[in-house]
Amino acid sequence: MKIVFATNNQHKLTEVRDILGKRFEVLSLNDINCHADIPETGTTLEANALQKAHYIYDKFGMNVFADDTGLEVDALGGAPGIYSARYAAIDQSEASAGHDSEANMSKLLRELGENNNRKARFRTVIALIIDGEEHLFEGIVNGEIIRERRGGEGFGYDPIFEPEGYSNTFAELGENIKNKISHRARAAQQLANYLLNK
Repeated sequence: MKIVFATNNQHKLTEVRDILGKRFEVLSLNDINCHADIPETGTTLEANALQKAHYIYDKFGMNVFADDTGLEVDALGGAPGIYSARYAAIDQSEASAGHDSEANMSKLLRELGENNNRKARFRTVIALIIDGEEHLFEGIVNGEIIRERRGGEGFGYDPIFEPEGYSNTFAELGENIKNKISHRARAAQQLANYLLNK
């Protein structure tokens, strides 16, 4: 079965292709010649994921899923949330940061400061549109923000996020373990279960 994953992020594609296995041909935006900057103007992860999925379904008429992920930090009132990928760019002083993981981590650690409440969660929402029907799947990993970066694998906030039950960050655990326990893996597993039983 061919299905579009509305992303060109190679990390995400590899992770999701591994989970969905060989029964699905997961196409990227590049694979379908979509080079548009798909809008994400929603105020929730759910709204952003649905917006991206609808853009592809409406324009290309292909079954599609899209995800949106946010890091939600308790002491920061759930921030950065939907702004996780461009957190540093929200500051005028760092407006050129864009999707700059280093700048995002620096800002987060600076804002947390010496606060001892380091509780946080990664949350991924996957929106699927198949044969015109919408479905949502959610994956959550609880953990905490450590005080300095550790590990060289992964991407985004992985070097400062230590998942519950582990003494290593996502960036230290390696792709194999992370792909089994991550927020995206959990949401993608629900997606896979749904598609396999359809």
